[in-house]
Amino acid sequence: MPRHFDLCIIGTGSGNSILGPEFNDWDVAMVERGAFGGTCLNRGCIPSKMLIYPADLVELIRHTDRLGVKASVDSVRWTEIRDRTFGRIDPIAAGGRTYRLGLPNVTVFERDARFVGYKELQVGDETITADRFVLAAGARSHMPPIAGIDEVGAHTSDTIMRIDRVPDRLTILGSGFIAAELGHVFESFGAAVTIVTRGPGVLRQEDPAVSERVTQAFSHRFDLVTHATPTSARREGHEIVIQVDTPTGPRSIRSDELLVATGRIPNGGQLGVERTGVELDAEGYVRTDDTLQTAVEGIWALGDIRNPLQLKHAANHEAKVVAHNLSHPESPRRVSEARIPHAVFTSPQVGAVGLTEPQARHHGRPYVAVCKDYGATAYGWAMEDEVGFVKLLADTETRRLIGAHIVGAQASLLLQPLVQAMAFDEPVDRVAHEVFYPHPALTEVIENALIECAAALDAAG
Repeated sequence: MPRHFDLCIIGTGSGNSILGPEFNDWDVAMVERGAFGGTCLNRGCIPSKMLIYPADLVELIRHTDRLGVKASVDSVRWTEIRDRTFGRIDPIAAGGRTYRLGLPNVTVFERDARFVGYKELQVGDETITADRFVLAAGARSHMPPIAGIDEVGAHTSDTIMRIDRVPDRLTILGSGFIAAELGHVFESFGAAVTIVTRGPGVLRQEDPAVSERVTQAFSHRFDLVTHATPTSARREGHEIVIQVDTPTGPRSIRSDELLVATGRIPNGGQLGVERTGVELDAEGYVRTDDTLQTAVEGIWALGDIRNPLQLKHAANHEAKVVAHNLSHPESPRRVSEARIPHAVFTSPQVGAVGLTEPQARHHGRPYVAVCKDYGATAYGWAMEDEVGFVKLLADTETRRLIGAHIVGAQASLLLQPLVQAMAFDEPVDRVAHEVFYPHPALTEVIENALIECAAALDAAG
C-alpha cells in the first residue's frame, strides 16, 4: 500500500522555501535527487557570481591604463577562488538537507522520481501518494545532438565551475547568458575562449540593440565564431576538436576543454507529469494558470519547470504564491510575469525588463524608443565609457514605460528604478521630472534617458 501524504514537494530549490509554520501539522514528503538548494545555490547563479566578481576586478584592472593608472594582475589563484566559492555553498546545501531530515513532519526521499498514475509517484523502489503536489523540479542542461559530443568529456554549467585548473583554451557552444557569463569568467582568468554560435551574435533573446552592442564588445575579446553549425566532436590526445560548418567553409576548433551552453530543458517530461494529468506546452514546460495550479486540482508548479524565463527571483516569488494558495485555497493569489527583470552578469553587464522593440511591434503597441549612452553623462566621462547605454521604450498612448534595456557597468542596479516605475505604473513624465537623481552619479544616465523619452512622447503625441 503506497504511503500517503498531505503534501509532496518535488525539488528543493525554491520549493524548499514553501514550508512555513502553517504547514507544521501537515505530513509532508520532499523529493530531491541531487543536492539541496537546487540549481541556483549549487551550480547556477550563486557560484557563478562568486566567480564573476573577481573576474570583474581582473577586467577592470585590464582597462585602467586609459585612465592614467598603470596596473596589472600578477596571478589568478583559481583553486583558491573555486574553493572559497564552494567552501561556502556546499555546507549551506548540506545544512538544508540536515534541517529537513530533522523535522518530525517531513519525510525526505533522496531518489529519482516518476509519476506512474494519478497523484501517484514512484520514488526509487517506493510508491507514494499525496493530496497535493508541488512540482518544483527545475530544469537540466541541454546536450545538442552533435556526433561524438557524449564521448569527449564536455562540461556543462553543472560541472565547469568545479574544474581543477583554468584551461589554456576553452570552446563554448552557445550564445546565451551562461555562455556570456562563464566566457567572461574563464577569459578573465587566463583562458583563450572561443564562442561558437549558430546566429549572428550573442544574447539574441535580448533587444537587438543590446545583442549588437555586446556582440561587438565580445568580438574584441573572444574568438567569436558566428553563423556556425557544429557537426562533430572528437578527442585527439589531450585536445577536443569541434568541427563546424561556417559560411566560408568548414573549420576545426581545438581546445583543452569544451563547455556546452545551449540552453536548459525543463524536467516535467522526465518527471512523467503527464501520467498524473498535468499538461506540458510545446517546449516541455508545465502549464499552469495564474494561481500556479496545473490542469489537475491540487497540483501546482513553480520555477524553471514551468517558467521559460528560468529566473531565481521569479521562482522565489512563485513559491510564496504557491505557499499561500496551499494554505488559503479560498483566497488564491495570482502571478503576473509582464514586468520581471533579469540581468546577465558578463562584461559588459546587461539588465532588462519588459518588452524588446521587436516584441512591441509584434504586439502592435504604439511606442517611442530612445537611447542614451553612458558616455553622455559626467560619470560616464570619468569612466571613459564607450560601450554602455540605456534604451527605453514607452507607450505613446499611456506614456508608461513598456521596456528598459541597459548595457554597461552596474546595469543590474541601474535597472531597478525603471522596474519600480513600471511596477507602480508611473508615467514617464513623473519619473523623469519629479524624482531627484544625485549628481554626478551614474544614475544620471537613467534621468537623461527618461527626459529624452518624455520629449519623444511629446513629439509623437
